[in-house]
Amino acid sequence: MLRNNRVFQEDLHGILSVPFIPWEQLRDKSVFITGATGLIGYTLICALLQYNLSRQGNIRIAALVRDRKRAEEKFFDWFPDVENMLTFHVGTVEDLPEMTDTVDYIVHCACPTSSAYFAERPVETIETIYAGTRRVLELAREKQASGVVFLSSMEVYGEVKTRDKLRESDLGHIDIISPRSSYPEGKRMAENLCCAYAKEFGVPVTIARLAQTFGPGVDKNDGRVFAYMARCALEGRDIRLNTDGSKENMYLYTMDAVSAVLLLLARGERGAAYNAANEETYCAVREMAELVTSTFGKGVTGVKVNAGQAEEQQYRPAGYLNLDTSKLKALGWAPCVCLKDMYVRMMSAF
Repeated sequence: MLRNNRVFQEDLHGILSVPFIPWEQLRDKSVFITGATGLIGYTLICALLQYNLSRQGNIRIAALVRDRKRAEEKFFDWFPDVENMLTFHVGTVEDLPEMTDTVDYIVHCACPTSSAYFAERPVETIETIYAGTRRVLELAREKQASGVVFLSSMEVYGEVKTRDKLRESDLGHIDIISPRSSYPEGKRMAENLCCAYAKEFGVPVTIARLAQTFGPGVDKNDGRVFAYMARCALEGRDIRLNTDGSKENMYLYTMDAVSAVLLLLARGERGAAYNAANEETYCAVREMAELVTSTFGKGVTGVKVNAGQAEEQQYRPAGYLNLDTSKLKALGWAPCVCLKDMYVRMMSAF
Protein backbone atom coordinates (compact mmCIF):
# COMPACT_ATOMS: atom_id res chain seq x y z
CA MET A 1 0.00 0.00 0.00
CA LEU A 2 1.18 3.53 -0.71
CA ARG A 3 0.53 4.45 2.91
CA ASN A 4 3.63 2.50 3.93
CA ASN A 5 5.66 3.21 0.81
CA ARG A 6 8.86 5.13 1.50
CA VAL A 7 9.23 6.30 -2.12
CA PHE A 8 5.77 7.86 -2.21
CA GLN A 9 6.42 9.56 1.12
CA GLU A 10 9.66 10.98 -0.32
CA ASP A 11 7.74 12.24 -3.35
CA LEU A 12 5.12 14.01 -1.24
CA HIS A 13 7.68 15.77 0.91
CA GLY A 14 9.94 16.51 -2.06
CA ILE A 15 7.31 18.27 -4.15
CA LEU A 16 6.81 20.86 -1.41
CA SER A 17 10.31 22.15 -2.13
CA VAL A 18 10.05 22.29 -5.93
CA PRO A 19 10.99 25.92 -6.61
CA PHE A 20 8.80 26.57 -9.64
CA ILE A 21 5.48 25.50 -8.07
CA PRO A 22 3.55 28.63 -7.01
CA TRP A 23 2.26 27.17 -3.76
CA GLU A 24 1.48 30.57 -2.28
CA GLN A 25 -0.98 31.28 -5.08
CA LEU A 26 -2.95 28.19 -4.06
CA ARG A 27 -2.97 29.01 -0.35
CA ASP A 28 -6.48 29.48 1.09
CA LYS A 29 -8.05 28.53 -2.27
CA SER A 30 -10.45 25.77 -3.31
CA VAL A 31 -9.54 23.16 -5.94
CA PHE A 32 -11.97 20.80 -7.69
CA ILE A 33 -10.38 17.64 -9.12
CA THR A 34 -12.06 15.10 -11.37
CA GLY A 35 -10.76 11.56 -11.66
CA ALA A 36 -9.73 11.81 -8.02
CA THR A 37 -8.96 8.12 -7.49
CA GLY A 38 -7.04 7.72 -10.74
CA LEU A 39 -3.25 7.78 -10.81
CA ILE A 40 -2.67 11.49 -11.44
CA GLY A 41 -5.74 12.75 -9.59
CA TYR A 42 -4.86 10.74 -6.50
CA THR A 43 -1.22 11.82 -6.53
CA LEU A 44 -2.23 15.46 -7.01
CA ILE A 45 -4.67 15.39 -4.09
CA CYS A 46 -2.08 13.73 -1.86
CA ALA A 47 0.40 16.48 -2.74
CA LEU A 48 -2.14 19.18 -1.85
CA LEU A 49 -3.01 17.46 1.43
CA GLN A 50 0.68 17.17 2.29
CA TYR A 51 1.09 20.89 1.64
CA ASN A 52 -1.81 21.61 3.96
CA LEU A 53 -0.40 19.44 6.73
CA SER A 54 3.22 20.56 6.38
CA ARG A 55 2.78 24.23 5.47
CA GLN A 56 -0.72 25.06 6.77
CA GLY A 57 -1.82 25.80 3.23
CA ASN A 58 -5.56 25.74 3.95
CA ILE A 59 -6.33 24.48 0.42
CA ARG A 60 -9.88 23.12 0.28
CA ILE A 61 -10.12 20.13 -2.03
CA ALA A 62 -13.31 18.89 -3.68
CA ALA A 63 -12.87 15.48 -5.32
CA LEU A 64 -15.17 13.94 -7.93
CA VAL A 65 -15.43 10.18 -7.31
CA ARG A 66 -17.67 7.34 -8.43
CA ASP A 67 -17.41 5.34 -5.20
CA ARG A 68 -17.33 7.21 -1.90
CA LYS A 69 -16.30 4.19 0.18
CA ARG A 70 -13.34 3.41 -2.08
CA ALA A 71 -12.28 7.06 -2.01
CA GLU A 72 -12.48 7.23 1.77
CA GLU A 73 -10.34 4.10 2.05
CA LYS A 74 -7.73 5.47 -0.33
CA PHE A 75 -7.40 8.91 1.20
CA PHE A 76 -8.42 8.68 4.85
CA ASP A 77 -6.28 5.59 5.50
CA TRP A 78 -3.30 7.56 4.19
CA PHE A 79 -4.29 10.94 5.65
CA PRO A 80 -6.37 10.59 8.83
CA ASP A 81 -8.08 13.69 10.16
CA VAL A 82 -8.30 15.55 6.85
CA GLU A 83 -12.09 15.47 6.47
CA ASN A 84 -12.13 19.24 6.90
CA MET A 85 -9.75 19.64 3.93
CA LEU A 86 -11.16 17.06 1.51
CA THR A 87 -14.77 16.53 0.47
CA PHE A 88 -16.09 13.93 -1.95
CA HIS A 89 -18.71 14.56 -4.61
CA VAL A 90 -20.16 11.34 -5.98
CA GLY A 91 -20.92 11.32 -9.68
CA THR A 92 -19.38 11.33 -13.15
CA VAL A 93 -17.99 14.05 -15.38
CA GLU A 94 -20.84 13.45 -17.82
CA ASP A 95 -23.34 14.17 -15.04
CA LEU A 96 -21.62 16.40 -12.49
CA PRO A 97 -23.26 16.68 -9.07
CA GLU A 98 -24.29 20.15 -7.96
CA MET A 99 -21.41 22.21 -6.58
CA THR A 100 -22.60 24.82 -4.09
CA ASP A 101 -19.21 25.88 -2.73
CA THR A 102 -16.67 28.25 -4.22
CA VAL A 103 -14.36 26.76 -6.86
CA ASP A 104 -11.15 28.72 -7.48
CA TYR A 105 -9.26 26.14 -9.53
CA ILE A 106 -10.16 22.98 -11.46
CA VAL A 107 -8.00 20.09 -12.66
CA HIS A 108 -9.84 17.79 -15.05
CA CYS A 109 -8.16 14.37 -14.84
CA ALA A 110 -11.10 12.01 -15.43
CA CYS A 111 -10.73 9.88 -18.57
CA PRO A 112 -10.51 6.24 -19.66
CA THR A 113 -6.91 5.01 -19.90
CA SER A 114 -7.10 1.51 -21.41
CA SER A 115 -6.29 0.98 -25.10
CA ALA A 116 -8.56 -2.07 -25.14
CA TYR A 117 -11.40 0.08 -23.77
CA PHE A 118 -10.86 2.71 -26.49
CA ALA A 119 -11.22 0.03 -29.16
CA GLU A 120 -14.10 -1.87 -27.55
CA ARG A 121 -16.10 1.08 -26.15
CA PRO A 122 -15.42 3.98 -28.53
CA VAL A 123 -18.80 5.66 -28.02
CA GLU A 124 -18.36 5.73 -24.24
CA THR A 125 -14.77 6.93 -24.67
CA ILE A 126 -15.84 9.90 -26.78
CA GLU A 127 -18.79 10.68 -24.50
CA THR A 128 -16.61 10.74 -21.39
CA ILE A 129 -13.92 12.89 -22.97
CA TYR A 130 -16.05 15.41 -24.85
CA ALA A 131 -19.24 15.66 -22.80
CA GLY A 132 -17.30 15.44 -19.53
CA THR A 133 -14.96 18.23 -20.56
CA ARG A 134 -17.88 20.43 -21.54
CA ARG A 135 -19.52 19.90 -18.14
CA VAL A 136 -16.28 20.85 -16.41
CA LEU A 137 -15.84 23.96 -18.55
CA GLU A 138 -19.41 25.02 -17.83
CA LEU A 139 -18.70 24.63 -14.13
CA ALA A 140 -15.58 26.77 -14.48
CA ARG A 141 -17.61 29.40 -16.30
CA GLU A 142 -20.38 29.35 -13.68
CA LYS A 143 -17.95 29.54 -10.75
CA GLN A 144 -15.67 32.07 -12.47
CA ALA A 145 -12.69 29.86 -11.72
CA SER A 146 -9.26 31.49 -11.69
CA GLY A 147 -7.58 28.60 -13.47
CA VAL A 148 -8.39 25.28 -15.14
CA VAL A 149 -6.07 22.56 -16.41
CA PHE A 150 -7.34 19.93 -18.84
CA LEU A 151 -5.23 16.78 -18.98
CA SER A 152 -4.79 15.87 -22.63
CA SER A 153 -2.38 13.37 -24.15
CA MET A 154 0.56 13.06 -26.51
CA GLU A 155 -1.77 10.88 -28.58
CA VAL A 156 -3.37 14.02 -30.06
CA TYR A 157 -0.32 14.15 -32.36
CA GLY A 158 -1.51 10.99 -34.07
CA GLU A 159 0.76 8.99 -36.35
CA VAL A 160 4.02 10.87 -36.96
CA LYS A 161 6.48 9.51 -39.52
CA THR A 162 9.63 11.40 -38.51
CA ARG A 163 11.69 11.84 -35.36
CA ASP A 164 11.53 15.63 -35.64
CA LYS A 165 10.68 17.42 -32.41
CA LEU A 166 6.94 17.94 -32.01
CA ARG A 167 5.90 21.40 -30.94
CA GLU A 168 2.40 22.16 -29.75
CA SER A 169 1.43 23.50 -33.21
CA ASP A 170 2.37 20.25 -35.00
CA LEU A 171 -0.05 17.45 -35.85
CA GLY A 172 0.19 14.00 -37.39
CA HIS A 173 -2.43 11.75 -38.96
CA ILE A 174 -5.32 10.14 -37.07
CA ASP A 175 -7.45 7.54 -38.84
CA ILE A 176 -10.89 8.86 -38.00
CA ILE A 177 -12.68 5.68 -39.15
CA SER A 178 -10.79 3.51 -36.66
CA PRO A 179 -12.73 2.96 -33.40
CA ARG A 180 -9.41 3.09 -31.50
CA SER A 181 -9.15 6.73 -32.62
CA SER A 182 -11.99 7.57 -30.22
CA TYR A 183 -9.33 8.45 -27.65
CA PRO A 184 -6.94 10.74 -29.57
CA GLU A 185 -9.75 12.26 -31.63
CA GLY A 186 -11.80 12.75 -28.47
CA LYS A 187 -8.86 14.52 -26.85
CA ARG A 188 -8.46 16.73 -29.93
CA MET A 189 -12.15 17.67 -29.79
CA ALA A 190 -11.90 18.41 -26.08
CA GLU A 191 -8.81 20.57 -26.62
CA ASN A 192 -10.67 22.58 -29.25
CA LEU A 193 -13.59 22.94 -26.85
CA CYS A 194 -11.19 24.31 -24.21
CA CYS A 195 -9.90 26.88 -26.70
CA ALA A 196 -13.47 27.79 -27.65
CA TYR A 197 -14.47 28.37 -24.01
CA ALA A 198 -11.34 30.44 -23.47
CA LYS A 199 -12.10 32.59 -26.51
CA GLU A 200 -15.86 32.93 -26.25
CA PHE A 201 -16.41 32.96 -22.49
CA GLY A 202 -13.00 33.88 -21.08
CA VAL A 203 -12.59 30.61 -19.18
CA PRO A 204 -8.91 30.51 -18.09
CA VAL A 205 -8.25 26.93 -19.22
CA THR A 206 -4.83 25.53 -20.10
CA ILE A 207 -4.10 22.20 -21.79
CA ALA A 208 -1.41 19.79 -20.55
CA ARG A 209 -0.42 17.24 -23.19
CA LEU A 210 1.07 14.52 -21.03
CA ALA A 211 3.37 11.75 -22.15
CA GLN A 212 2.55 8.30 -20.80
CA THR A 213 2.76 8.73 -17.05
CA PHE A 214 3.59 6.22 -14.33
CA GLY A 215 5.05 5.86 -10.86
CA PRO A 216 3.94 4.71 -7.38
CA GLY A 217 0.22 4.05 -7.36
CA VAL A 218 0.11 2.07 -10.60
CA ASP A 219 -1.62 -1.22 -9.84
CA LYS A 220 0.63 -4.26 -10.28
CA ASN A 221 -2.01 -5.80 -12.56
CA ASP A 222 -2.45 -2.69 -14.70
CA GLY A 223 -2.89 -3.73 -18.33
CA ARG A 224 -0.64 -1.07 -19.86
CA VAL A 225 2.70 -2.09 -21.30
CA PHE A 226 4.95 -0.38 -18.75
CA ALA A 227 3.28 -2.28 -15.88
CA TYR A 228 3.33 -5.54 -17.83
CA MET A 229 7.08 -5.19 -18.35
CA ALA A 230 7.64 -4.61 -14.64
CA ARG A 231 5.58 -7.70 -13.75
CA CYS A 232 7.56 -9.85 -16.14
CA ALA A 233 10.86 -8.73 -14.64
CA LEU A 234 9.68 -9.32 -11.08
CA GLU A 235 8.29 -12.77 -11.95
CA GLY A 236 11.28 -13.86 -14.04
CA ARG A 237 9.30 -14.10 -17.30
CA ASP A 238 10.24 -12.97 -20.79
CA ILE A 239 8.61 -9.76 -21.99
CA ARG A 240 6.51 -10.78 -24.99
CA LEU A 241 5.53 -7.81 -27.14
CA ASN A 242 2.55 -8.16 -29.45
CA THR A 243 4.22 -5.77 -31.93
CA ASP A 244 7.76 -5.30 -33.22
CA GLY A 245 8.36 -2.73 -30.47
CA SER A 246 9.47 -0.02 -32.90
CA LYS A 247 7.03 2.65 -31.71
CA GLU A 248 8.95 5.52 -30.05
CA ASN A 249 7.52 7.48 -27.12
CA MET A 250 8.37 9.67 -24.17
CA TYR A 251 7.37 9.07 -20.57
CA LEU A 252 6.70 11.11 -17.46
CA TYR A 253 6.91 10.38 -13.75
CA THR A 254 3.71 10.91 -11.77
CA MET A 255 5.07 13.59 -9.47
CA ASP A 256 6.67 15.38 -12.44
CA ALA A 257 3.21 15.41 -14.02
CA VAL A 258 1.76 16.87 -10.82
CA SER A 259 4.40 19.61 -10.72
CA ALA A 260 3.56 20.51 -14.34
CA VAL A 261 -0.17 20.65 -13.57
CA LEU A 262 0.31 22.88 -10.52
CA LEU A 263 2.54 25.24 -12.47
CA LEU A 264 0.09 25.47 -15.38
CA LEU A 265 -2.82 25.98 -13.01
CA ALA A 266 -1.30 29.26 -11.90
CA ARG A 267 0.94 30.32 -14.80
CA GLY A 268 -0.40 28.66 -17.96
CA GLU A 269 -1.56 30.81 -20.85
CA ARG A 270 -5.33 30.84 -21.37
CA GLY A 271 -6.35 28.59 -24.28
CA ALA A 272 -2.79 27.30 -24.84
CA ALA A 273 -1.38 23.76 -24.89
CA TYR A 274 1.88 22.59 -23.32
CA ASN A 275 3.78 19.35 -23.87
CA ALA A 276 4.76 17.66 -20.60
CA ALA A 277 7.33 14.87 -20.84
CA ASN A 278 10.83 13.94 -19.80
CA GLU A 279 12.70 14.28 -23.09
CA GLU A 280 15.50 12.05 -21.83
CA THR A 281 13.08 9.09 -21.70
CA TYR A 282 12.54 9.06 -25.48
CA CYS A 283 12.98 5.50 -26.76
CA ALA A 284 11.37 2.65 -28.68
CA VAL A 285 9.07 0.29 -26.80
CA ARG A 286 11.55 -2.52 -27.42
CA GLU A 287 14.37 -0.40 -25.97
CA MET A 288 12.31 0.19 -22.84
CA ALA A 289 11.67 -3.55 -22.55
CA GLU A 290 15.40 -4.21 -22.84
CA LEU A 291 16.10 -1.60 -20.14
CA VAL A 292 13.66 -3.34 -17.82
CA THR A 293 15.06 -6.82 -18.42
CA SER A 294 18.68 -5.73 -18.08
CA THR A 295 18.02 -3.71 -14.91
CA PHE A 296 15.46 -5.83 -13.10
CA GLY A 297 15.36 -9.20 -14.85
CA LYS A 298 18.23 -10.76 -12.88
CA GLY A 299 19.64 -12.28 -16.06
CA VAL A 300 16.73 -14.69 -16.55
CA THR A 301 14.38 -12.63 -18.68
CA GLY A 302 14.50 -11.55 -22.31
CA VAL A 303 12.41 -9.69 -24.88
CA LYS A 304 10.35 -11.43 -27.57
CA VAL A 305 8.77 -9.31 -30.33
CA ASN A 306 5.69 -10.07 -32.43
CA ALA A 307 4.98 -12.73 -29.84
CA GLY A 308 1.29 -12.25 -29.12
CA GLN A 309 -2.11 -12.51 -30.70
CA ALA A 310 -3.64 -9.23 -29.54
CA GLU A 311 -5.55 -7.31 -32.13
CA GLU A 312 -3.52 -4.52 -33.73
CA GLN A 313 -6.45 -2.12 -33.58
CA GLN A 314 -6.06 -1.93 -29.80
CA TYR A 315 -2.75 -0.12 -30.17
CA ARG A 316 -1.76 3.36 -31.22
CA PRO A 317 -0.24 3.20 -34.72
CA ALA A 318 3.53 2.92 -34.95
CA GLY A 319 5.43 6.18 -35.27
CA TYR A 320 7.46 8.73 -33.39
CA LEU A 321 6.29 11.01 -30.59
CA ASN A 322 9.40 13.08 -29.88
CA LEU A 323 7.88 15.91 -27.87
CA ASP A 324 9.42 19.36 -27.56
CA THR A 325 8.85 20.57 -23.99
CA SER A 326 10.59 23.94 -24.32
CA LYS A 327 7.32 25.88 -23.97
CA LEU A 328 6.63 24.40 -20.54
CA LYS A 329 10.27 24.70 -19.52
CA ALA A 330 10.10 28.41 -20.36
CA LEU A 331 7.72 28.71 -17.38
CA GLY A 332 10.41 27.20 -15.18
CA TRP A 333 9.33 23.55 -15.20
CA ALA A 334 11.81 20.69 -15.19
CA PRO A 335 11.28 16.92 -14.73
CA CYS A 336 13.32 15.18 -12.04
CA VAL A 337 13.01 11.41 -12.58
CA CYS A 338 14.60 9.39 -15.39
CA LEU A 339 13.05 6.29 -16.99
CA LYS A 340 15.06 3.77 -14.99
CA ASP A 341 14.16 5.48 -11.72
CA MET A 342 10.52 5.69 -12.79
CA TYR A 343 10.53 1.90 -12.83
CA VAL A 344 12.42 1.63 -9.55
CA ARG A 345 9.93 3.92 -7.85
CA MET A 346 6.82 2.36 -9.42
CA MET A 347 7.93 -1.19 -8.61
CA SER A 348 8.66 -0.26 -4.99
CA ALA A 349 4.89 -0.06 -4.48
CA PHE A 350 4.01 -3.34 -6.21
